[in-house]
Amino acid sequence: MKSPLIVSAIQQPCLADRQTNFDFSISKIYEAATANADLIVLPELHLDPYFCQTEDYRHFELAQTIPGPTTEILSALAKKLKIVIVSTIFEKRAPGLYHNTAVVFDKDGSIAGKYRKMHIPDDPGFYEKYYFTPGDLGFKPIETSIGKLGVLICWDQWFPEAARLMALAGADILIYPTAIGWDKQDSREEQYRQLDAWVTIQRAHAIANGIPVIACNRTSFEQALDSNKGIQFWGNSFIAGSQGEILTRANDTEVKLLTCTLNSERTERVRQTWPFLRDRRINDYNELNRRFID
Repeated sequence: MKSPLIVSAIQQPCLADRQTNFDFSISKIYEAATANADLIVLPELHLDPYFCQTEDYRHFELAQTIPGPTTEILSALAKKLKIVIVSTIFEKRAPGLYHNTAVVFDKDGSIAGKYRKMHIPDDPGFYEKYYFTPGDLGFKPIETSIGKLGVLICWDQWFPEAARLMALAGADILIYPTAIGWDKQDSREEQYRQLDAWVTIQRAHAIANGIPVIACNRTSFEQALDSNKGIQFWGNSFIAGSQGEILTRANDTEVKLLTCTLNSERTERVRQTWPFLRDRRINDYNELNRRFID
């Protein structure tokens, strides 16, 4: 990994039309470049309001190909600013075949690689199985000019197996573009239990694998189509170091560009002190490939 590495994450609302959302994202990318950032991460599906709150075939019109109009713009921007960009796009792969796809643009404007979301939720307000086919690219870090990026997406962040496989494949950093929030009908206590669990599980991935984590969420209330219900996206984007320590964090309402510096020597030192990869009992984990042990 390039060291030192300046990384940024954009916590933004995505409740407006596509062009307004995209223009805001682009303005923050310029701001990150002014701060000499090497890497900028955008929230999950940042182009549009979170359309997965309902099952509606009309939303398939939002999908686009990769390469396509959005990737062309971001490729040119990455090249102009000499910055690595992580974006997620509603990908139209073929008629009737769609993915929730992260695209990584390198500093020369090339598409360094893609990751298609593997774990697809199907819960009230998060009807993603209606839209997205599970990914088929595996848990493989994307090689860039600044290092190997272990890009995963939202629901993937709850699964330690995904983080571990990225780390075992050489990821220098774990990156989670996210769209997650509260049901306003839940009590305040329940809402904050959910938030605390979300932060804790991702910090645990940093600790267990000895590498930094970037979690980039959207913020603001988004009403569901043809319904009084909606999701209050809880923000709280953060960047954690390789011992899970919080380096920078937003609150639940801030529109904020988070920026901090990471150091590969620190990651190496942490792994030397806490050698979890060394002490894994790899011959005794075979039953992890079972759904459940009866």
